[in-house]
Amino acid sequence: MCYRHLLVPTDGSGRSRRAIQLAVQLAHACRARITGLYVLAEGVPTIFSGSKLYASGVLGKEYRELAKREARMALAAVEERAAAADVRCRTLKRLARHPWRAIVRTAHACGCDLIVMASHGRSGASAILLGSQTTKVLAHTRIAVLVCR
Repeated sequence: MCYRHLLVPTDGSGRSRRAIQLAVQLAHACRARITGLYVLAEGVPTIFSGSKLYASGVLGKEYRELAKREARMALAAVEERAAAADVRCRTLKRLARHPWRAIVRTAHACGCDLIVMASHGRSGASAILLGSQTTKVLAHTRIAVLVCR
């Protein structure tokens, strides 16, 4: 079965880069297109949020600029890999309280028939506390999901 449109969520990590590579290879083989997605988690508590530093104009602006830069770098990796393989590609950024929801909604809105994403392989307490965006995507969509470890 060949796919027509792959969604590749990325956070810029090494595991995400491996998922991008696999998605591009698959898209090239199927003559499919790719949409790269970067989701910035909205309202995630930080060490600063309790002390009001997070809300300061200076720190808030620095945080936003850092987040934008990381998103650009992560999505540039998708564009570069796709261009090198002659695969059609576009990229999107989303702000969401729950990244898994943004991934599922974007896949449906864009008409994707496959989501290729990394799993960070957390287990034990960290998996319980942090949750798994990949697990939540798997549980909440009927679109095929290819999980890369």
